[in-house]
Amino acid sequence: MLLFLWIETSNEYFNFDWVIFLGTGYWFYWSIFILSLAGILTAYSSLLLLLGLLLLWEGIELYLHLCHKILILLVILPCVILMFIICKFWKERWLVAGLSLQIFAPYVHLVSITVMVILFWPVAIYVARLEREVRMRRYRMTHSEKKRLKKCNVIARLRGLQVAVGLPFLLILLSLCLMPLGIYSPCIQEKENLGPKPTLFGHRGAPMLGPENTMMSFEKAVEHGAHGLETDVHLSYDRVPFLMHDFDLRRTTNIWEVQPESAFKNPATFRWDFLSTLNAGKWFVKPELKPFYNMKPLSKADKERARNQSIPTLADLLTLAKKERKFVIFDLRGPPPRHPLRHTFVRQVVSVILASKIEQHLIFWLPAHDRRYVRSMAPGFQHVGRLVSVKTLAKNNISIINVDYKKLFPNGLRDYKAANIRINVYTINEPWLFSLAWCSRINSVTTDNIGLLSQLNHPHFFMTPKFYMFIWLLVDIISVLFIVAIFCFHWRRETEKEKLFETSSTLTDTQSRSENEEDLHIAMKPARVVESPWTLAALYPALSKSGKEHQGHFNFAAPSKKLVPIKNAVTPLKPGKHDIQPPMPTRVFELTQAPSRQAKSKATFQTTLPTLKVDKPTMPSVEVPYP
Repeated sequence: MLLFLWIETSNEYFNFDWVIFLGTGYWFYWSIFILSLAGILTAYSSLLLLLGLLLLWEGIELYLHLCHKILILLVILPCVILMFIICKFWKERWLVAGLSLQIFAPYVHLVSITVMVILFWPVAIYVARLEREVRMRRYRMTHSEKKRLKKCNVIARLRGLQVAVGLPFLLILLSLCLMPLGIYSPCIQEKENLGPKPTLFGHRGAPMLGPENTMMSFEKAVEHGAHGLETDVHLSYDRVPFLMHDFDLRRTTNIWEVQPESAFKNPATFRWDFLSTLNAGKWFVKPELKPFYNMKPLSKADKERARNQSIPTLADLLTLAKKERKFVIFDLRGPPPRHPLRHTFVRQVVSVILASKIEQHLIFWLPAHDRRYVRSMAPGFQHVGRLVSVKTLAKNNISIINVDYKKLFPNGLRDYKAANIRINVYTINEPWLFSLAWCSRINSVTTDNIGLLSQLNHPHFFMTPKFYMFIWLLVDIISVLFIVAIFCFHWRRETEKEKLFETSSTLTDTQSRSENEEDLHIAMKPARVVESPWTLAALYPALSKSGKEHQGHFNFAAPSKKLVPIKNAVTPLKPGKHDIQPPMPTRVFELTQAPSRQAKSKATFQTTLPTLKVDKPTMPSVEVPYP
């Protein structure tokens, strides 16, 4: 927000730097510093946010380092402070941002749709993955899981996530597609309705080409085709009207070198013989004191000319305007208390103007003080009003207004045009603002940047309604096609993954069923038992019966026929002394069917015990099933 606001209010950079200069006494491009700071902070926080989103996308747990935590706090702190200052003391900047949207709205619309199409790629991936997850869960669910699902509603939650992600995105996209229905831009109109180019008044001359309020500056403005010249008038203590904007001499003269103790005094407290000795141009050629950051470099001749400038009088400006037939408009600064002309300064200025013999219609009389006297002494002056109602202007017989552009556009521009009021706005330096004034049929503009605006032959960002509608429909159709293509691509890819999963799952289930049936078939087949005379089953066949009582992972195989123990019927075998040999392990079962590869890994093994002791019986046979 801060970066956007500061970029859009670039027209006010000089005023911001000037206000800080009045408070600190030090000239610096504070506006450019804040712009750079806002850009760096925005880039840092945006990259950090992007990195966090990518890590979350990959399922990696976020861990913010202590340095980043401190930097984030340092990002938030200056932004909050600056936004508070702007909202408290510089509310007009919000009006400038609103004006910028009027002229940039069609392009913001087109760019926003493009951004939404790009953002649809991850949104489509996420929605398609959620859909695949829902289908896979349904496929893998058993009957008992379906009953349990009714209580926890996992699938309903997944569907809710799809709606929560997809629905807002589609609503925003729909509103952007319909955005032109609510857009009003003065630069969207038919060519025949476009008014003439506004005439230009040089604000304090041409302050980007020469020191402000000097004869060099006014002559530069005339060279670049200025329609009129704007200035500020003070009256010296000995009644000489001279040109000066500030209420002290610190910024635009060498008062610090000549008389530093008087640097903060009002210029009207000095006599003209002292004011005329001050240099008013050396400051302009110093790089650290340049008033505008985007000034073009001066030639050697212009630098030398600027160094020799002094404070001009009102009579000097009137002589130039009379010679070049240029209009003159000025703000008249009232003298401080105890000044000889405290109450008669208007009459003194009128007498100087009349003494210059300039054509009266070339004077745009702006001061509201003592208008009745001015009308009686100089009936040819064109009186200029401020931002007041049309009725008040008609009552005072005023047909021209000079207003701040930030206050004009939101307040009754159509009413003034309907009443045929001639409008001059100040101070416009940016081409987009000049284009807005041009498309709004403003009559004249006061500017510092006369060198650039005088070269514009057509308003920027101008387009006809038919052309804009064509671009609007074309972008909407292309964006819809792209979105449908992206969605179908991801949906098809996730569907193929789902089918692959189902196929592999089906094959796995089929193999496991066949293995189970095979194992069951093997277990059910009668086996031919070859009993070694040294096994416990041969000596005590009834003992195997007790194996049925042991349940668990180990099942003890029992003979299929129920054997009844015979007491004292069998005499234990006693091999001869020379017949005793080390026992050899033998296979208990001879299977009639060869087991499969899986069955081999899970086969039932029976091994004979290596030694036989009557007092330590061994288990007969062990079957280890596949878990």
